[in-house]
Amino acid sequence: DSSLWRSAHKNRINMAFKGEDHLDSLSLPVQRMHLMQVDSVQRWMEDLRLMTDCECMCILQSKPISTERDEQNELILSSQPSTCDHLQLLLKRAWIISTELSRIAQKLEKSRWQRVHSMTVRVNCHVHSMINEYNTFTRGSSQEMHQLEKLLIDKCSEFTAFTERCLQTEDEEILKSMKSCVNETLTTVAQYFGQLIELVLTQEAQKLLRQIELSGSLYITESAVSGLFSLAQEGAQLCRIIAKEGGVVALFKICRQDCFRCLYPQTLRTLASICCVEEGMHQLEKVDGILCLADILTDTSHSEATHAEAAAVIAQITSPHLTFTQHLSSFLENMEEIVTALVKLCQEASSGEVFLLASAALANITFFDTMACEILLQLNAMKILLAACSDKHIVDTPYSRDQVVTILANMSVLDQCASEIIQGNGVQLLMEMLCEKSSSGNAAEAAACERVQQKSAVTLARLSRDPEVAEAAVKLSCIPRLIKLCRSPTERNNSDSVLVACLAALRRLAVMDPDGLEDSDFQQLVKPRLVDSFLLCTNMEESFV
Repeated sequence: DSSLWRSAHKNRINMAFKGEDHLDSLSLPVQRMHLMQVDSVQRWMEDLRLMTDCECMCILQSKPISTERDEQNELILSSQPSTCDHLQLLLKRAWIISTELSRIAQKLEKSRWQRVHSMTVRVNCHVHSMINEYNTFTRGSSQEMHQLEKLLIDKCSEFTAFTERCLQTEDEEILKSMKSCVNETLTTVAQYFGQLIELVLTQEAQKLLRQIELSGSLYITESAVSGLFSLAQEGAQLCRIIAKEGGVVALFKICRQDCFRCLYPQTLRTLASICCVEEGMHQLEKVDGILCLADILTDTSHSEATHAEAAAVIAQITSPHLTFTQHLSSFLENMEEIVTALVKLCQEASSGEVFLLASAALANITFFDTMACEILLQLNAMKILLAACSDKHIVDTPYSRDQVVTILANMSVLDQCASEIIQGNGVQLLMEMLCEKSSSGNAAEAAACERVQQKSAVTLARLSRDPEVAEAAVKLSCIPRLIKLCRSPTERNNSDSVLVACLAALRRLAVMDPDGLEDSDFQQLVKPRLVDSFLLCTNMEESFV
């Protein structure tokens, strides 16, 4: 279903394009659980039952309400979510415990013993609740799991008793000597807790991968892939676990079986998430994943959705901001086929989402290897991209324009690009991009607009070494626009990178048309060293009293 497919893009796009040159503004600076990204009132409502359970545990000392086994199970299951949601409940508990442990460390630093003890009791109850809830839905836990659970429970009990003794001690010297022991116990609790959570998540990943490996059922495989995708959305650590347990190998195995063709989009989407970590990339290389992606992209019998998801994986693994792409030697062997398929996907894209994924992959590839720019030139990619920008249904966001102008900027180092720009009315497009502004006021969109302005100025500066391009830019009033961006911080959203790019472009155009500048502009923006002009422009809004 195309509507369901489109709605699934939000989280994946955030992961696929990171860094200053791409959709970095859509991703969080620190990987956090998705439950951090909701309204605070909604978050409180979700946590209320967990906190209530905690208070009940304090009172009942973890004893069941009913002594009869059947009634106890009925009570627990009626108040808990279904089995498919148990992992989300576990992650919520884990987040609460992790937060509480951090707060205990802060209160301990300030020697607020009353708060330390009450929070320690709360952590103890949450740990019991988490283990009981997980074991309710999990049958036959491993011996290692039971050992870790016992270690954690025992250490939490010891921690609670320790802080209670501190609470009853009034001698400051004794409390100071006990603080280091409390700190050591807190560290041990956090260590056991981290090991337990990692083991639980590893076992969950192993169960899902076992289902994929052993089942030939379409329904079971789809359910398992969906479970892996949900796990991968919880952050880089989960992606590392999945990759180490063979997740990338299992998913590419699905992508090589025709009987699972309908699952290709979902499977590729999961691969794009997992390959944000180095372990995922290494596994992709080992199973000839690049070759598989090239085959999918060049196979015209696949759906547009499948091609788009394959493009998303390419965009992820070629991100210029990942430090572990050097080993992708097989990518160079298949680059021409992949680039050709991506250009075709851009040309035939039926929606803005598809174009965004394909163009982002191309933009990343132009950073990955300079030969890609020459291939794009041979494929008339510039003409295709410029034509796409005139279709507001396809290039409909600053994020898409960011990808296009990134490709133009990287291709503009080639001398042959100047004539392509002139023929495709590209200077007019660059002028429009210099005027890019956020319509929503959204911070992510505003950052994307900054990148569009910066890269359009960079492209203009590079191409203006050609007299014909420079003349076209002057006729389209690019000089006044560049001056405005330099002199008005609000026009460039106070971006220093936009300012530097505009100063460079202005100086290049001023050589071609010195009469186009007023004397004050020339004296302040062109004649001095670039760093002096930069400092002048950045200080224009300051006043000293």
